[in-house]
Amino acid sequence: MDTKRLVIGTIVGGVVLYLAGYLIFDLATAGFYTANAATGLYRDAPLLWATALGSLSLAALITLGVASRAGAPTVVGGFVTGAVIGFLVWFGVDFIRYGNSDRWNIALTIVDPLLELIRNGIVGAAIAAVLARVPKVA
Repeated sequence: MDTKRLVIGTIVGGVVLYLAGYLIFDLATAGFYTANAATGLYRDAPLLWATALGSLSLAALITLGVASRAGAPTVVGGFVTGAVIGFLVWFGVDFIRYGNSDRWNIALTIVDPLLELIRNGIVGAAIAAVLARVPKVA
């Protein structure tokens, strides 16, 4: 994978990851997260620089996954790749956190990776759609 495709996929993925996260976690399921998380867990005002940095990091991982598949990237293939990567990352992180802290209850620990599967699948599809239009460097 060349640097140009990695940078473009990471930026597009980071933006989509942030927007999808806002829609899924801040609007659609905020009440569920608040009801199932420890009190005082969330900041009153999130640190946007940290959220952006984390989004770019995960987007880079998904970009590498989408670009490493054989053949030209497809939206469906990108969705599947992003969904698998997102699910495995968050399943691991959430259960490690659950085992070591009182951050969330078991219901939220199970639901979060499933929601991340959807969010990261959307991101993978967006990255694949963009990478399909960016020519590969020979």
